[in-house]
Amino acid sequence: MQFIRSLIFTAYMMVSACLFGLVMSVCFWLPYRAQFAIARTWARILLWLLDKLCGLNFVVEGRERIPSGNHIVMSNHTSAWETIVQFLIFPPQVWVLKRELMWIPFIGWGLKLLRSISIDRGAGHRAVNQVIEQGKARLADGLWIIIFPEGTRVKAGEKRKYGVSGAMLAIAARKCIVPFSHNAGEFWARRGILKKRGTVRVVIGDPIDATGKDPRQLNEQIKQSIDAGLARIGAA
Repeated sequence: MQFIRSLIFTAYMMVSACLFGLVMSVCFWLPYRAQFAIARTWARILLWLLDKLCGLNFVVEGRERIPSGNHIVMSNHTSAWETIVQFLIFPPQVWVLKRELMWIPFIGWGLKLLRSISIDRGAGHRAVNQVIEQGKARLADGLWIIIFPEGTRVKAGEKRKYGVSGAMLAIAARKCIVPFSHNAGEFWARRGILKKRGTVRVVIGDPIDATGKDPRQLNEQIKQSIDAGLARIGAA
C-alpha cells in the first residue's frame, strides 16, 4: 500500500510540476517575486500531499540561525526532497543546477523564470566563473542562492567531494554561508518511487562568515558544519 501511495504521489509531482511550469510560462510577464510565489505554492501543496498521502513530514531545527539579508545556502544532496523544501524555509531564492534541467519542457521554463543559474558540470573553471558572475548579480538583487556542493545526488550516508564554486562566490560577494543538513535520503531515496513514512529532520547551522578566507579552507569548514548537522540528526 505504501508503494501505491508513493506511486500516486510521484505521478502528481511530475504532472503538477509541468502544470505549474506552464502557468509560470503563461504568466511570464509577472515580476520575479510573483513567479517565486507560484513556485512556493506548488512546493507547499506537494509537501502537504506527501504528509497526507505517504506519511512523510519534516521538522526544522535552527530557523533562528538564518541571518537577515540574503546569503548562500549549502546543503547535502541525497534526494529531490531538499530541493522542494527550500521554497518554504528560505526567502526568494535561485538555485545553481545542471543545465540539462533547463531543457525539460514546462519545468525548465519555470526554472528559467526563477532565474536559476544553469551550468555545464563538465566545463571546469568556466562553470565556476559562471556561478560567481551570475551569483553576484542575483545576490545584488536581494535573492538567496541555493547550492548543492556535491553537484549531484548521492546515496544517503555516502560522501562526495565538494565543489568550490559556492565558497568562492561567498568570498567574492562578501556573504555568509548557511549550512543545511538533512536526512531526507533515508525516506525518499535518490532513485526509486517508494517514500517511507517518518519525519525528515533538518538542521540549519550557524552562518559561516566567508570574509578573508581561503576557498578550500572555507569549503572544508562548510563540510564540517554540514557533517556536524548530520551527526546531530543521527544521534537524535
